[in-house]
Amino acid sequence: MLSDLFAQSHRLLPQFLQGRPVAAALLPLLFVGLSWRICGFASHRSLLSVVFPLLGAPSVVYRRGVFNVPGTEDTLVNLKELNPDASPQAAYGARLRSKREARDWTQDQLGERMGYSGRHISAVETGCKPPTRRFSRCADTALGLTGTSDSFERAWGELRNGSLLEGFPEYVGYEAQAVEIRVFEVGIIPGLLQTPAYARALADGDVRRGTITPEQAAERVSVLAERQAALVRSRPPTMLVVMDESCIRRPVGGAEVMNEQLQHLVEVAALPNTHLQVAPYGIGERRPFNLPVYLLTMSDWSMMAYAESQARGYLDRESTYVQATLSAYHQLQAEALSQTESVAMIEQVRKGTP
Repeated sequence: MLSDLFAQSHRLLPQFLQGRPVAAALLPLLFVGLSWRICGFASHRSLLSVVFPLLGAPSVVYRRGVFNVPGTEDTLVNLKELNPDASPQAAYGARLRSKREARDWTQDQLGERMGYSGRHISAVETGCKPPTRRFSRCADTALGLTGTSDSFERAWGELRNGSLLEGFPEYVGYEAQAVEIRVFEVGIIPGLLQTPAYARALADGDVRRGTITPEQAAERVSVLAERQAALVRSRPPTMLVVMDESCIRRPVGGAEVMNEQLQHLVEVAALPNTHLQVAPYGIGERRPFNLPVYLLTMSDWSMMAYAESQARGYLDRESTYVQATLSAYHQLQAEALSQTESVAMIEQVRKGTP
């Protein structure tokens, strides 16, 4: 590879230097710099940044060498080709690069305006790092897109919704307007009843497993807080919650987090618009659901059901299915402990008594 480079330079150099006396004078200096880079000595990026403009060709400094690339910017990051059709995240990154280049900004220059490093900008542009809501808002401010239909915050919302289970984003929109919410959950405390610490512990667990990034974990907790806040209104919805016993017995986040969460459940159960029940292990096969189920009643008394499998979510308004789900939910309520018995069990678990 090195021999080919020198062979090409020997062939093209005379033609390139013709009419460029400054370039000819600086040529020895350039080869000294290249020799130092090839031999692995200290970086001479500052030297090269002076030499290349004088040679009349903009340059891109790569990790493993220096090449003249017409029409490119000076950067320490490889400008890999982007394919916006590869994924929604790739499309986001490609559009960010397009907006940046339209203003003739480098990644570092955009980063300075946003409060991020140029390396972070590069990682988002190339799809190596997912954007966050904060990142998107900062991009909108820097690029003058805040509040427009072309905003990156809007694109982030579409990107986030695209990563959720099918039907869930639409469900959340209806949830905020429902007059009655029925929930069955298994394994974890229902999201609408989770404390911030409990929600963070679940998200942090996914980060440790490598399924989401720390930024996505923070966003997950933020989205949950928004869902909870949407239910705090002058006429709050009636909430009917049935939890499998595993929800209160599965330790999450350590003793302190779990104690706070269980105490929160007791407080929620005391609210006039909430009815809380635990489905004990003892009901066995009489438990009609094996996966989470949500039923919403809207102000016009129409109903919809949302259920999840491991990989998909289903939002259904078809009356036959919804009525069948509602009937099964009533059966579950009949089998579950009463609210008084449920609160007593929660208190027992919280205090560590059998």
